[in-house]
Amino acid sequence: MYGVAQIEAANWKFGRQEDKVISKHFWRGVLIVAFSVALAQPAEAEGYPSGGAIVAAIAGVVAAVVVVAVLVIHKSSERRTVTGCVNPGKNGMSVTDEKDQQLYTLTGNTADIKPGDRMTLRGKKIKPTQASKTLVWDTKTIAKDLGACQP
Repeated sequence: MYGVAQIEAANWKFGRQEDKVISKHFWRGVLIVAFSVALAQPAEAEGYPSGGAIVAAIAGVVAAVVVVAVLVIHKSSERRTVTGCVNPGKNGMSVTDEKDQQLYTLTGNTADIKPGDRMTLRGKKIKPTQASKTLVWDTKTIAKDLGACQP
């Protein structure tokens, strides 16, 4: 099974990779805006918009793309939740997500988690690295304690 040190190392590595991806996308957006402004040339033919209008249109489109990219990155980096009945086990507690019926072994901040209760846990999924294919849920906080599980 996973040791605490392995899980913390995986979380640290995942967090560092996440920061690199966000930073990389941010700088790509900055470069797109800079190149768009630098390469914009005024149109000289009659009947076409002025150079300022073209630059403004390009800047608006680039700004919209950057805003959408930032929102997508932010949304994908949000912590997810899992809801289900918490069960005790020989390797610690586990929960079966009611949405996708996946069984997760719980790690992280599990001090206030009560076996036998239905809970919504905020955290993130850690993909298995061993042949056991056991999914791990790294719990950050308890979003809701929904009381005792119903049979």
